[in-house]
Amino acid sequence: MPLCIGLMSGTSMDGVDAVLCEVDTTRTQVRLSARSTYTNDLRSRLLALQTDPDQPVSLRELAALDRAVAEAFAAAAGDLMRSAGDLAREVRVIGAHGQTVFHDPLGARNSLQLGDPAMIAVRCGVPVAADFRRADMALGGQGAPLVPAFHRARFGSHAPCAILNLGGIANLTLIAGDGHTHGFDTGPGNGLMDAWIERHLDRPFDRDGAWARTGRVNETLLEACLTDPYFAAPPPKSTGRDYFGLPWLVTRHPRVDELEPADVQRTLCELTVLSVASSLQRQAPQTERLFACGGGRHNRLLMERLQQVMPSAHVDTTDALGLDGDLVEAAAFAWLGWRRIEALPGNLPAVTGATRETVLGGLYLP
Repeated sequence: MPLCIGLMSGTSMDGVDAVLCEVDTTRTQVRLSARSTYTNDLRSRLLALQTDPDQPVSLRELAALDRAVAEAFAAAAGDLMRSAGDLAREVRVIGAHGQTVFHDPLGARNSLQLGDPAMIAVRCGVPVAADFRRADMALGGQGAPLVPAFHRARFGSHAPCAILNLGGIANLTLIAGDGHTHGFDTGPGNGLMDAWIERHLDRPFDRDGAWARTGRVNETLLEACLTDPYFAAPPPKSTGRDYFGLPWLVTRHPRVDELEPADVQRTLCELTVLSVASSLQRQAPQTERLFACGGGRHNRLLMERLQQVMPSAHVDTTDALGLDGDLVEAAAFAWLGWRRIEALPGNLPAVTGATRETVLGGLYLP
């Protein structure tokens, strides 16, 4: 089976996940994985760019960030290849998602990922497939979410089921028993909770939801958040932390900073839970099995609440299906990289809204 590398840094911007996978039309198997973190300075600069898309930014800063992200991605791939030993010579392609800093498919009708793929290709000596969203968007799609196609390929044998990715933004993939698949971003995942605890406790995330457990749901805040039109909008739909950030929270409840901080954290956890649950109720009310992946599945309070508000469904993680939930998205981009070099479609028009299937990504040679 072909060996491919997948590189992914999500909307939480906490580092790069790298996986070495065996990939073909029937399965994707992770052979080796590694994780690296961004420097504090790089993460801060990227978060500032992402969470306030209307701020002035110089071309020099944008170019510097593009190079810095590429260097982080190339280092992650290089470390993985060194660990792989002789297997590294068999790697056919690196699928590099890059770092999303802007995603607005309806207004600006564009999505921007940083991380120069040509540099990654030269540093690693392997062709790189990257810039996966543009082709779908050129066909009228939203360019996101892209992972449902991989979810169907990897988890379709367990259908009917739903796959929930809990990154900075949460997205759902709904796989019917006949294989028909659709998906969409439900709204905030970990992003708002991460931003809130970082502001108040200087921690990057709320481990196990421990801080949220000390607070109570503020119903006024919760209702104000849930009335945002995004939640009721029908798919296809996608979003990002440039929308669901702390400025958004202030617009929903201008006096949020006067509330007990732990209560806000608990409410933001509940917002993620209820936005996921209501999405499932509207789009797939008969869902009996939900498998979570991404960093949010480590939040025990979040997972407990998902099971409590959906008592008729069995809530588990993709680990139970044989794929570490921390590696699902990186594996997806190894798969998309393989689809690119095989000239196979990588998008699902039923998910993104594109007019047709298409091969995704550009190919950069070393």
